[in-house]
Amino acid sequence: MTLEELHKELSNINALRENRLKYAQIVLNDLGLLPKLITILFIVDDKVSCKAAWVLEFVCAKYIYALVPYLDEFTSNINKVHLDSAVRPVAKVCEFLAKTYYSKQPNTIKKMLLPKHKELIIESCFDWMIRDEKIAVKAYSMNSLYLFGKDYEWIHPELAQILEQDFPNQSPGYKARAKHILKKIKAKK
Repeated sequence: MTLEELHKELSNINALRENRLKYAQIVLNDLGLLPKLITILFIVDDKVSCKAAWVLEFVCAKYIYALVPYLDEFTSNINKVHLDSAVRPVAKVCEFLAKTYYSKQPNTIKKMLLPKHKELIIESCFDWMIRDEKIAVKAYSMNSLYLFGKDYEWIHPELAQILEQDFPNQSPGYKARAKHILKKIKAKK
């Protein structure tokens, strides 16, 4: 399937879970489609980029290691994603990377997620935390930042400050997640 054909296929899907799963499975069955999917994701002013982000999230949920050859491209472009429907799945993929990196099991992400990748993810997560983003994006970002704070000691104080500052004006979902993260940060001290 060419880039144009994949773009056309993606333009026809809707947000139903079964559609996202179907296209994720198509990509997982032919990982040669993954670089094309990523290219479409980063055509950030095109509404189809959101659909590519949905599919990428499902691909990474099933097999995060598929992203390994594209870590440079992914991490260097995530800060350009701005459409709400694309930001949420991109933030979720960042959380998948963080969780896999900090899992107790040895894995490829631990070897291949370099400091430059982590720093770009951290930067994007902090941007999402301070911008007017939806709760899901902030929740995924909080989790990612908490995890990366295990290696970057400056992250936890910065994250705690943002969470405490934003707490009074946020939704119950944000407050619940923020309390959980703040409790974990304080337990580390």
